[in-house]
Amino acid sequence: MNGPVTPSPRRRPRQSLQPFARDLEAESAMRSCTYFLAGHGPRLVSDLLTTIPSDTEIDYYGVGGIVHDLEVKVAELLAKPAALFLPSGTMAQQIVLRVLGERRGSKTIAFHPACHLDSHEERGYQKLHGLFAVPVGPRNEPLSAASLEQVHEPVGALLIELPQRDLGGVLPSWDELNAQVNWARERGAGVHLDGARLWESTPFYKRSPAEIAALFDTVYVSFYKGLGGISGCCVVGEKDVVDEVSTWRTRHGGRLFGMWPYAASAMTGLERRLPLMPKYYRHAVAIGKALHDLPGVEVLPYPVQSPMMHLRLSVGVKELRERALGIAREEKVWTFARPFVSEGVSLQRIEFTVGDATLDFTPAEVRAFVERLVREKKRVTKPATKRATPAKRSSR
Repeated sequence: MNGPVTPSPRRRPRQSLQPFARDLEAESAMRSCTYFLAGHGPRLVSDLLTTIPSDTEIDYYGVGGIVHDLEVKVAELLAKPAALFLPSGTMAQQIVLRVLGERRGSKTIAFHPACHLDSHEERGYQKLHGLFAVPVGPRNEPLSAASLEQVHEPVGALLIELPQRDLGGVLPSWDELNAQVNWARERGAGVHLDGARLWESTPFYKRSPAEIAALFDTVYVSFYKGLGGISGCCVVGEKDVVDEVSTWRTRHGGRLFGMWPYAASAMTGLERRLPLMPKYYRHAVAIGKALHDLPGVEVLPYPVQSPMMHLRLSVGVKELRERALGIAREEKVWTFARPFVSEGVSLQRIEFTVGDATLDFTPAEVRAFVERLVREKKRVTKPATKRATPAKRSSR
């Protein structure tokens, strides 16, 4: 699409389930489980509180204490002059794109049509900041330099997401990524990285977070996804840009009286889990290979490129839920009771993130449980070895 557009609600992806609807029966079944197939397991208050050291130095309105320490650490990790902590990525990225665009005299921003800003934020960039979107390329294909060449108008900023979460965690090659960045540079546009899962992208590129961040003017990183913190994020960039983002943080109501619990938890996540990203990645690749030839299952992308993937399962929503709850009750293993997106009556897309809990299962065991979700089979053999409880996993 070449002209500046204000995307209409009709462009939203089909999603038959309310994203935040509660399923109390499923939640009860999950709480009864001992083992968890995806991520780091359940987010328990007892575990999250252990990520806040008792000697944490508090901040006041984001000034000083652990918030300052975290900002310094993230700026160093990404080799940028300044960093700012914000309570949410939704707030952070809308602000950053406004700042980048206004500094270039344009309120037009370019991004892939499946990016988080357009699919999961009620288009706040438009309503709150008056930005105009140019969706680039087909929704179900990764962003590409070839698609960017079809944009024939000035843009103030280009957003690139690494990896593309709604496409299963797909990543461009290093040369392709550089070509996309160069497209923006040649046109005088700012380049922003939606790095909600930047930490997870480093094993694929075999490059440090700083080497990846060096391509971009600004970078957003999250602390509660792969790192397992409570909440919050940082934006990094040049000091004058970050200072302006700070002003907008206040205007958004994001300069909270105390942000130390989130910052302390984020610091713990960086220390505990950033070194484990290569291990998560290797295990995800092995799981992808184990599932690749399983009838009724499609691994997206394949080969797997980050510690996450999407699984397209040939099963109905009702059957998926019933089978997942059956596994939970019989074997105390929590799998997937609802889809990320329902793509049809008998086609569900599951988001599978590999983390601490997943490391407790071999690829063959994962295959056996996924097979049971797509086929009506009798009991799967229980995990062969004794595994850590969620409380023990949190101390890794």
